[in-house]
Amino acid sequence: MTRDLRALPKAHLHLHFTGSMRHSTLLELAARDGIRLPEQLVTEWPPELSAADEKGWFRFQRLYDIARSVLRTPDDIYRLIREAAEDDVADGSRWLEIQVDPSGFAAKFDGITAFTDLVLDAVAAASRETGLAMSTIIASNRTRHPLDARILARLAAQYAGNGVSGFGLSNDERRGSTPDFAHAFAIAERAGLMLVPHGGELLGPAHIETVIEALHPTRLGHGVRAAEAPELLDRVVEAGIALEVCPTSNVSLGVYSSLAEVPVPTLMAAGATIALGADDPLLFGSRLLGQYAAVRAAHDLADAQLATLAAGSIRASAAPDSLKAELLAGIDDWLAAPPEP
Repeated sequence: MTRDLRALPKAHLHLHFTGSMRHSTLLELAARDGIRLPEQLVTEWPPELSAADEKGWFRFQRLYDIARSVLRTPDDIYRLIREAAEDDVADGSRWLEIQVDPSGFAAKFDGITAFTDLVLDAVAAASRETGLAMSTIIASNRTRHPLDARILARLAAQYAGNGVSGFGLSNDERRGSTPDFAHAFAIAERAGLMLVPHGGELLGPAHIETVIEALHPTRLGHGVRAAEAPELLDRVVEAGIALEVCPTSNVSLGVYSSLAEVPVPTLMAAGATIALGADDPLLFGSRLLGQYAAVRAAHDLADAQLATLAAGSIRASAAPDSLKAELLAGIDDWLAAPPEP
């Protein structure tokens, strides 16, 4: 006897822009413009992936870049964000932070500022149409020069409090030097933005320490490898750094061989604040609700534990305090209701 996970109020804090696209939308937009997609994105979807080595990550990134290439018009951007919001609402999400790197779209959409304006307009429209509260995270790319990250940090700072809630650092964490991005994160920190770099997925505890020291994260994108070092995990908990855990992504990229190995119980037992996220549903084939269902099944989590995860996602979000209070009360109501037979 369990409760319906769709009815559990939750926040979604780790969702990448291109990766949020529906598979059906990818196929439709590719057909519209005569773009030939690899079979991994058509008949073999969702693709079998691995990022255990650089070649594996290259194949993953190639599929991602191909998917991004189908987004060619402002209407495509509005559609993608509206559909991402609709999918989140269907999964019981009440707050969504969607992460985008404007650099990847600058050439098609008249520069990073014009594209950011477009995204923020689309987010506002999607929020009105679906009722889902939303914000945007500007993400830099660690495979690009750190000076590019500074430009994006200044861009994010201009919109702080006006649709942009955070600044991130994504892509293969084995690439580049994390301390080189400290200046960019200092710019974002001075602007009062949440600092949400990736770390602790493809690299282990030592890199998490580097990220903490250099970038002062509010949350860690992934961060699951903190479970390998109890003292580090205690430090993460004491610092109040939330972990954006994406179980399906972890398994798809070869970090763990099964969902049962994703160390959600270990992180919870240490008192970590966890926000489950879907990462890139387009490539991993599972959205937010699927993450909750996956950890419930893999670890036999009780409804009270799932409620704790949902509450962690809300507390770690950039949502207004009034909305947080409303959603946390909704979680209490969900838990107080009788389970379904």
